[in-house]
Amino acid sequence: MAAHRRTRQRVAGGATARAAVAIALAGAATATGLGGTGHADPPPAPDRVRADVHKLYREAEVATEKYNGAKEKAESARRRLRDLQDEAARGKDRLNSAQEALGTVAAAQYRGGGLDPALQLFLSEDPDGYLDGAALAERVGSRRQAAVGSVRAQLRELERLRGAARVEVASLVSRRAELRRHKETIDGKLTAARRLLARLPPGQRAAPVDGTGRAPHSSADARDAALTAPGPRAAEAVSYAYAKLGSPYVWGATGPDAFDCSGLVQAAYRSAGVSLPRTTYAQIGAGRRVPRSELLPGDLVFFYSGISHVGIYVGDGLMIHAPNPSAPVRVAPLDEMPFAGATRVV
Repeated sequence: MAAHRRTRQRVAGGATARAAVAIALAGAATATGLGGTGHADPPPAPDRVRADVHKLYREAEVATEKYNGAKEKAESARRRLRDLQDEAARGKDRLNSAQEALGTVAAAQYRGGGLDPALQLFLSEDPDGYLDGAALAERVGSRRQAAVGSVRAQLRELERLRGAARVEVASLVSRRAELRRHKETIDGKLTAARRLLARLPPGQRAAPVDGTGRAPHSSADARDAALTAPGPRAAEAVSYAYAKLGSPYVWGATGPDAFDCSGLVQAAYRSAGVSLPRTTYAQIGAGRRVPRSELLPGDLVFFYSGISHVGIYVGDGLMIHAPNPSAPVRVAPLDEMPFAGATRVV
């Protein structure tokens, strides 16, 4: 019986060993490509990679416009808070003056025969507490009544200002959190785009250039566009845009040396003395809407259904815009992107 058990064990052990050898050989075949499944992934098609990169740039641009809007609102909240703080400081000065005037009245009363108990309450260090004297108005004369009324009004105004300031502080905190979220989105999209491009050979990483089929743009082009603009301010904006050709795209930038798409438009019209909103969503409502068939140099042209990209029309079906991080400010055809509308600012 013992011999029989040993025979079975040897047979089982031999089968296990043979299975292990087979697995090892299969693994070796896979590792060396002998099995036909170990080949490295083929390199990505350049057009596919560039299309994916373009999609990431588009998504980053949408987030950039949201970032720009949140930044504009945060700056407005900061300005309002600063104004409220200045106004509150002036209100405190007025309150101090009103309290001093009331103290003068009280001193005169004391010299005239003793301090009214209500005024003793009024001059305590707790202004809210001393205003609770309901019978005060009946105990004082008209002069003292006016002084008390002034203090009451100053305290109410000061509390209103403090309440408004608290609202602006909350708004500022919210906008800063929103800015962080949009910045993280933008950085993530741009990092993903850079990684995709890094998979291509260096000579294939550049994005396709704008195919205008024209000679390089010259000062004559800028001059011709400015001459056909609907007014001097539009002409100045066009000239500014031509002067910025070749400037790098930087998200959130408004010049003078780098721009994003809405930043370029804002800076161009700022040079002409026209104040435009910061974002594409607001810029499209900053003037009179015009159909594509009636475009003139200086008109703002918008793209995509979400109104997330903008350029400055310069005539001949062309615009100047800040495309994305892969390309500088340049001239491009309107047909390069899905047209969404146009606005004439002046």
